[in-house]
Amino acid sequence: MLTAGCSLQDASCGGGEYPVMTIGSTGSACVPNDEDPPKGYVRYPEGKVPQHVGDKWDTYWETHTVDESGRITEVPADSGQ
Repeated sequence: MLTAGCSLQDASCGGGEYPVMTIGSTGSACVPNDEDPPKGYVRYPEGKVPQHVGDKWDTYWETHTVDESGRITEVPADSGQ
């Protein structure tokens, strides 16, 4: 029997990558496991990393961000408009 780590949901990042978020915004990207986040990006806080598109943490980070001090804050509803 063939088993794979597949899911009906799309993964946040591909194999060999981890998700990062923009500091002070809701943007995100994927970074190779052997690299640090690029300037302006930060790793998600431990235990709050989205694994799949639309999961609990992916949805949470649509309205929250991390500021330059590492604090989690809500993003104003009208930001980006």
